[in-house]
Amino acid sequence: MQIQEQQLQAYHVYVSGKVQGVYYRASTAKKAQSLGLSGWVKNLADGRVELFAQGPSEPLDKLITWCKKGPVLAKVSNLECELAQVDANMAHFVVMR
Repeated sequence: MQIQEQQLQAYHVYVSGKVQGVYYRASTAKKAQSLGLSGWVKNLADGRVELFAQGPSEPLDKLITWCKKGPVLAKVSNLECELAQVDANMAHFVVMR
């Protein structure tokens, strides 16, 4: 079954707390890839992690739920999530430097 583009959703997310130096980016990418999502994740200079993820709404919601907790060493204090524009050219989920 082909996923139609109108069924795809995208989120732009900012995660605050102890989220750098705790494998948050790598763990997020692994989780997103396992859910079949595309997008990217990166550290910000202010200590937050920023990510863009897109795909069908159910796996996307699972990723957002996971991001609220993150990997074992992370301590997420806040998560800002907003709907974003789907990028039809994005096929993979990558960690950005």
